[in-house]
Amino acid sequence: MENFVQNLEASLHKGFIDQNANKQGSYKPKLLINNKRKSENVLHSLLEELDHCSSFMFSVAFITESGLATLKSHLHDLKNKGISGKILTSTFLSFNQPKVFKELLKITNVEVRLTNLEGFHSKGYIFNNQTHYSLIVGSSNLTAQALKVNYEWNVKLTSLENGEIIHHFKNQFDEVWKEAQPLTNDWISNYEKNFVQTINNRSENQVADFPTNYQTNSIKETFKIVPNKMQQAALQEIQSVRETGKDRALIISATGTGKTYLSAFDVRSFKPKRLLFIAHREQILHKAKSDYYKVLGGPSKNFGILSGSYRDLEAKYLFATIQSISKAETMQQFDPQDFDYILIDEVHKAGAESYQKVIKYFKPKFLMGMTATPERSDDFNIYELFNYNVAYEIRLQEALEEDMLCPFHYYGVTDLELNGQAIDDTTILSKLVTEERVDHLIDKIDYYGFCGDKVKGLIFCSRKEEAQKLSSALNEKGYRTVALTGDNSQEERLRQVNRLENGSLDYILTVDIFNEGIDIPCINQVVMLRQTQSSIVFIQQLGRGLRKHESKEYVTIIDFIGNYKKNYLIPVALSGDQSLNKDNIRRYMNDSGYIKGLSTINFEEIAKDRIYKSINSSNLTELRILREAYIELKNRIGRIPYLYDFIKNHSIDPTVITNKYSNYYQFLLKVKEEIPSITAYEDKVLTMFSLEILNGKRQHEVILLDLLLNNKQINYDDYINQLMEANCKIDKKTLSSVQRIFDLSFFTQAYKKKYGDKPIVILDKNNKLRFNESIVESLNTHEYFKHMIKDIVQSAKEKNKYYQIDQSLTLYRKYTRKDACRLLNWDKDESSTMYGYKVKYQTCPIFVTYHKNGEVESSVDYGDEFLNQDILKWYTRSNRTLKSEEVKKIINAKDNNTDIHIFIKKDDDEGSDFYYLGQATPDTKTVEQSVMKDKNNKEIPVVHMNMIMEKSINTRLYHYIKSGNLS
Repeated sequence: MENFVQNLEASLHKGFIDQNANKQGSYKPKLLINNKRKSENVLHSLLEELDHCSSFMFSVAFITESGLATLKSHLHDLKNKGISGKILTSTFLSFNQPKVFKELLKITNVEVRLTNLEGFHSKGYIFNNQTHYSLIVGSSNLTAQALKVNYEWNVKLTSLENGEIIHHFKNQFDEVWKEAQPLTNDWISNYEKNFVQTINNRSENQVADFPTNYQTNSIKETFKIVPNKMQQAALQEIQSVRETGKDRALIISATGTGKTYLSAFDVRSFKPKRLLFIAHREQILHKAKSDYYKVLGGPSKNFGILSGSYRDLEAKYLFATIQSISKAETMQQFDPQDFDYILIDEVHKAGAESYQKVIKYFKPKFLMGMTATPERSDDFNIYELFNYNVAYEIRLQEALEEDMLCPFHYYGVTDLELNGQAIDDTTILSKLVTEERVDHLIDKIDYYGFCGDKVKGLIFCSRKEEAQKLSSALNEKGYRTVALTGDNSQEERLRQVNRLENGSLDYILTVDIFNEGIDIPCINQVVMLRQTQSSIVFIQQLGRGLRKHESKEYVTIIDFIGNYKKNYLIPVALSGDQSLNKDNIRRYMNDSGYIKGLSTINFEEIAKDRIYKSINSSNLTELRILREAYIELKNRIGRIPYLYDFIKNHSIDPTVITNKYSNYYQFLLKVKEEIPSITAYEDKVLTMFSLEILNGKRQHEVILLDLLLNNKQINYDDYINQLMEANCKIDKKTLSSVQRIFDLSFFTQAYKKKYGDKPIVILDKNNKLRFNESIVESLNTHEYFKHMIKDIVQSAKEKNKYYQIDQSLTLYRKYTRKDACRLLNWDKDESSTMYGYKVKYQTCPIFVTYHKNGEVESSVDYGDEFLNQDILKWYTRSNRTLKSEEVKKIINAKDNNTDIHIFIKKDDDEGSDFYYLGQATPDTKTVEQSVMKDKNNKEIPVVHMNMIMEKSINTRLYHYIKSGNLS
């Protein structure tokens, strides 16, 4: 408590007295706003407090379903911890819909009351923690718009229980709460009866204070039939492709982003004599024909269908199924040049023989292909078909940011455990359809709900039998469902889709047949009851609900997460990150700020833990996975990629490849590419640059390599000038460190041998820098080798953008012990003998594995612990006392001008990299010698002390590191 009070005092001093005060504290008053550019929003701060409180009180005038949806999984986790709260709201201006009150009643660990206080318009959130209270008060109601998008001002304050400010707020809340009416089903029924009359009488100026209902706007936009901002950009790019003389182009556009309208706009611009639009299903043709008619206008007879009984062969704009147009007797009724514009929808299917026949037969002036998923697993290169002309690309995250799709609330929920065993890859069918699992499914879909008056849902199952049996079980429970599989005819599928749309059905259960090619905009709930085997399929299924529709403001995605091996694909799919870098994937689990707009990503705690375990246990660097990603990129660009191509195209992180295979040349040999050979020494030089320079963690080496690649030799002073221009540190220790990297004296004997065992860069007597003679000769005679080094330098420059140039270490980036030795300017790599820490060269890096392996020996099972975001309780090695020299050096670090640097990883599953948390200072008042027991149960001395962090630890990272395994 004493430490907390000191921290709070420092925070308040900085917040209210002097912002320049040299006092650190993590509880200073803070203005909370929604800032899209910085990926900051009020919701994030609200959830942080909610996730770690012991109780809470909300006083909010207005609540929307979408606003409540952002909290549901977090409130579920609090319920599991036995934590409850209170929400005080009202019927002021009849803004709150009856349904939101029904949703509130589902949250059994929250007590809700309604006040009749006239003009109730408060927006305050109070959180009770073990040591203090937090308060968020300002302009944000409990609506998704206010918490994520609108320009809002809210202040976050921290107070002890006896503080006057919290005393005032609590008293005011309690005063109104006592007079307020409890929320009940009877109350909701009465409110519902009166609500329609009230809402009809409400004038628009009464709700000027409320968030705009984007639905109304989106529906208006849909029928203006003018290109939106992204379609305008795409049309310009398509026209640019044609202006350079190219006769075909590919559009990659996320499901629901208006591909059909985009193509119609381009056809309007192109003005073809005749158009052929090809799709694989007749129902797509009818919708496309309707959309084209709205854009192009003209006589209705110009628009025709070729499918089944429809034979409008003379139509100017012909919409044909591939099954009909590819028949030889049908195709030959057309001249190959009849259509000067041909468009293929879902063109990733074009590897099939039927498509190939049509593409080879017709000779249009322009061929357009459209797809949401060009990455295929059937070995067909869709990019090659279009001569690598990707005219435009918009993926899920961009489409959400541009408000082209319906917002979604994704919930990764915990699948059922049977006899202590979670559903996994091997679970037999009988266990997938037990009454317990059906009840579990119903419990989750009811709790997380849907937007709108009636549920219109899709449930994706793992196999046909599961879909059929679950459908029967749900029907017995009173739901109206049907199972559809590949065995059902197109007519039957269409009939059931119509039933879903008109409200005769609640759910369609299916396996894969609705992944693509079907448009049901009214879908307001998507349930995933199958393991994620492919990020492509995941996005296809999620995308079924992302089309905007007047009946919904958002779509609910409920993903049941068992112990599946490929759970790591969920954050990969949601983020769109294809780097195969585990640290990136963990970061996206820990921080979903990459999802813009009103959408949110939420994981129940146990489900989240299962995904972390999947990330940790998966071998993302096995050759099969790397080869697939490599071939995908090679197909896209039409040649063997270089490392920089992976960065530019948001593919594999180059360091993932080089850390596995030493250098990219070796990887290319592994995937059996025919490439020029290099010498054994050249291979070692590439390895050195790949393992030490490519990561971009220090710019000095990158700048020097870049200079030497363009000059036979350079003046040392010119190198220094370049460093100064780049704002790099040019102190003697850093420059000496760079020299030791390039003359290899920094490295251990094993690494020296691995890197060629002779200096790579030489500083001669004339103060000139140059490569050694072997490298100079290779660069002069071997263009491929030279290009490989240039590629490393270019990639390193790009990766260096994630690091602070003027600092040796960047907060929250990850480093190995070896990195720390190098970047703290140690003479040699002493990582093998560093263990937990080492004091040297007036620096002391401390490495902490926060959650120790259960099998670790008791003599190294230290009790390192964060007391809060500013204080780490830290233990020395065992068998150390207050008289030990290394302990004295650490205790007196400040007096000795020794910098202590803290590096932490959550557990050993994270590999050898640690998050850098910044510098720290020992609190000498907390230094204490105690004892711990060795493996023989013998007591041995150890010293512990509090390390005061120079900067408060990032909240998300702090809670990620602290959270242990939950299962």
